[in-house]
Amino acid sequence: MTATTDETLEPQVPTDGSAVVGGEGSGFQVHLAVFEGPFDLLLQLISKHKLDITEIALSTVTDEFIAHIRSFEGEWPLEQATEFLVVAATLLDLKAARLLPSGEIEDEEDLALLEARDLLFARLMQYRAYKEVAGIFSQRMADEIHRHPRSVSMEPQFAGLLPEVLLGLGPIEFAALAERALTPKTIEQVATGHIHMQRVSVREQAAIVVDRLRRQREATFRALIGDAPDTLTVVARFLALLELFREGVVSFEQAAPLQDLLVRWIGDDDAEIEVSEEFDVDPVDEDEPPASVSAVEAVPVDDDTDRVALEEDQ
Repeated sequence: MTATTDETLEPQVPTDGSAVVGGEGSGFQVHLAVFEGPFDLLLQLISKHKLDITEIALSTVTDEFIAHIRSFEGEWPLEQATEFLVVAATLLDLKAARLLPSGEIEDEEDLALLEARDLLFARLMQYRAYKEVAGIFSQRMADEIHRHPRSVSMEPQFAGLLPEVLLGLGPIEFAALAERALTPKTIEQVATGHIHMQRVSVREQAAIVVDRLRRQREATFRALIGDAPDTLTVVARFLALLELFREGVVSFEQAAPLQDLLVRWIGDDDAEIEVSEEFDVDPVDEDEPPASVSAVEAVPVDDDTDRVALEEDQ
């Protein structure tokens, strides 16, 4: 039985309203007052609720199928007949469930029949699924029947054949690799300069900056730190410029943000420049306790009398 899934077909209603037996090829055709076409399409429309099962005369469909079977003249298609019996039984149960009253149901048998309605639809869909899978298997078997696996083993003259070893290196290259692998590695020296770094004096760097500005009159900050050996020296010269600016002997000029800073000398060429020593003072050791201060030194006194009284109290 050929499955037809074309849902665009419109049911054709006969003019006389009767059921006529007809067939095209080996497919079973149904001719009813509300539908005319392949039996598979009828099942599809019923399963998708596009055709009411109560409008289908199952007895007429059965008679048409019997006439269709008899047309084979002795060679009955048992597989097709079995499929029709299963589907016809499902449709009969489905129609019986649809014809039951929709009001309150007191009979337990009627209630069970209504509850089994979805199960009947599931059986119908299962039938269609098995039929489609069977068609896929049949098509695959028909396609693969002309293909045969090759079971011939490899010929002896090729089984023991090994390809030639192709290397892009010669004796000289191998010797160079061996020399590099056998050469002792240089022991890396761990630098300790970052542990005890040499301090840089801001006053000394200020003297260097003053000497250059007095001779050149103006210079960029980039030029003033061009010969700085390390970062600490750069920081010290920057702090020295700030001290000189506070003393009023230099001026800064910058054309735009992030541009070079121009430093211009505006002080006296012969005057001595005093730079604060606050950056060169040794930091106080936190582990060393502070020196004790006596009460006499800590408490201010106005005259000798108060000092003597304070000493007597102690």
